[in-house]
Amino acid sequence: MADKAIIVIGAGDALGGAIARRFAREGYAAVIVRRHADQLEPLAATIRETGGEAHPFGVDARQEDQMVALFAKVEAEIAPVEVCVFNIGANVRFPIAETTSRVFLKVWEMACFSGFLAGREAARLMTPRGRGTVIFTGATASVRGRDGFAAFAAAKHGLRAVAQSMARELGPRGVHVAHTIIDGAIDTAWIAENFPDRYAMKAQDGILNPEHIADAYWTLHAQPRDAWTHELDLRPWMEAW
Repeated sequence: MADKAIIVIGAGDALGGAIARRFAREGYAAVIVRRHADQLEPLAATIRETGGEAHPFGVDARQEDQMVALFAKVEAEIAPVEVCVFNIGANVRFPIAETTSRVFLKVWEMACFSGFLAGREAARLMTPRGRGTVIFTGATASVRGRDGFAAFAAAKHGLRAVAQSMARELGPRGVHVAHTIIDGAIDTAWIAENFPDRYAMKAQDGILNPEHIADAYWTLHAQPRDAWTHELDLRPWMEAW
């Protein structure tokens, strides 16, 4: 078994993958999770090619039994869970009159309920040891809503409340809980395809580099406990408040 593991829930091709790679370079067994395990093979291969340890899991983070089993398996067969990053996005836009109850509930399940499950299972493992870090990835919608984003903003507001409550409960027990507000476009293929004008700002450092966000996540984890950050706001220099 490795000495320590990070679980990244929502290990996609951009930020989640960058976080997994960053912690793997520091010697963590990277447990990378998304709904379909086959989609994780390129990321796992990259981590292994650079000397890291990667373990892909196909898990529906909305399903309680699957999340409980994931954390138990990692703890028993891979390494103690020292870090958990919840990184599921669920960013959708619908006019309020066209937002069905199914859409609203699905977005809440993906961006809030599954975050609660991840945080709860991490807490159950970390608090007896008196150490660990849990980081929740938020967005602009975590602090303010806008037209067309009622479902997404409601879910992200809820996730932020989960993070705040956990931080106040678990901080005195040695577990660092942090919430990040990623306020801006991230350098991804999706942004390049759907927002070419915004993507054109990449050359001017106008969109967020996933590798640099991952560095900030490592900094959060490495902070001494006498100066813990709970909420970190990350934005490109040209992003309007």
